[in-house]
Amino acid sequence: MGLPLLGALMTARGHEVRIYAESLSEVDWDDVLGSDLVGISTTTSTVIRAYRYAQKIRDAGIPVVMGGPHVTFLADEAMDFCDFVVRNEGEETLVELVEYLQGRGSLEDILGLTYRAANGDVVHNAARPLLDSLTELPWPDMSLVVNGDKVSPSPILASRGCPYGCEFCSVVLMFGRRVRTVEAAEIVKHVKQMKPRKLFFYDDNFFISKRRGRDLLTEMIKQRLDVPFFAQIRVDSVYKNGRKDTELLDLLWNAGCRIVYLGLESSNPETLKEYHKESSIDDMAGGLEALHERGIKTHGMFVFGADSDTPESLHKTAEFAVCYGLNSAQFLVLTPLPGTRQTAQLEAEGRIITKNYSLYDGHHVVHWPKQMTPYELQEATLSAHKHFYTARRILNLKPKTPMYHKHQLEGYLMSRAWEHVRENREYLRELKEYCDSQYPPTPTGHVFRKADFETVTQ
Repeated sequence: MGLPLLGALMTARGHEVRIYAESLSEVDWDDVLGSDLVGISTTTSTVIRAYRYAQKIRDAGIPVVMGGPHVTFLADEAMDFCDFVVRNEGEETLVELVEYLQGRGSLEDILGLTYRAANGDVVHNAARPLLDSLTELPWPDMSLVVNGDKVSPSPILASRGCPYGCEFCSVVLMFGRRVRTVEAAEIVKHVKQMKPRKLFFYDDNFFISKRRGRDLLTEMIKQRLDVPFFAQIRVDSVYKNGRKDTELLDLLWNAGCRIVYLGLESSNPETLKEYHKESSIDDMAGGLEALHERGIKTHGMFVFGADSDTPESLHKTAEFAVCYGLNSAQFLVLTPLPGTRQTAQLEAEGRIITKNYSLYDGHHVVHWPKQMTPYELQEATLSAHKHFYTARRILNLKPKTPMYHKHQLEGYLMSRAWEHVRENREYLRELKEYCDSQYPPTPTGHVFRKADFETVTQ
């Protein structure tokens, strides 16, 4: 949602903006190379492609500015491929940068900006304080995105920040612990203007403030919004210490919530403690039962590869997902994203086995866990998907609607197709050979695959 928001800021200042999202359309290079300025937002797993694009655009004489979590924490690396890096929140920084490029102000005064000085040195200006409020920002303008009207459910983001401290997450580092929200009435007003068929709240936690969540749900009901929506929540929002929040569950359902996305991470108590999750196994089990009783579907997200994980505990986590009736699930691999405490620890211990960023997608093992080999972790992750998505389970699950079975079938096919992709087969073969040659593990100084950002210029 970052680029449509920045685009709305730019159009309000009289600039022509067009946004290309690779998941929606091909990049029109004639259009891009006719621009005055190109901005690229990227995550770690897509950063190599982003660097190649940046280099191509810069070679054409067009200034390039990059943003997003990866380049925020590795700005020196990014400056080899672009002209500017906007760190953390980019709204005010980008506005001031564009003003500078139009001949107003100076680079030295733009907080949150990284650039290269006249002598070639990379300069990191002081960090920009996070926005005090989101109320002055425009809503993201999806009409600026090529084929943006094809996005379904329609996305909305109405809060930033997170008070929690999950070990593997970079949200707090990007947006801070202080939660900033948009008033409930403003959110509902905007949704009415959107006229969506379905809605997805991209907030990291819909109930980051229970009071705010209740106010928003109440306003949605009061205004008869009548739009089915999906949201990300913590399971202990609806069930904590043996107590079910029936009122909140009723509000969710009556306001139109039909699917919740839950960061459950693991059914291993030691892993939850390691990740600094505050939910218990009882909270997770009780919350899932309470949501299902109210008719709300659940999508569970798990992270495999903690120091306390074993092949046996990972199988138990997959079994937990099956036993408690999750409607869908993702079993992701712990990924050392730049900036996180987890990454700092793994780097200090020499346990990151590759800086091949294309593998940093949550589906490929890139670190050496403590109680198994990387290959065993990869196999356990693949097995978890196959254990969860079985033909028999799909046929027995309710509700028996065509659309629901379509999603389940997609999960079944994806869980089995991964190993049949040529690049993934090669990765598995190389990973097994690497683990066999390094066992017992001596990870320090050994590299499984070359850092792929080194190949951008080749």
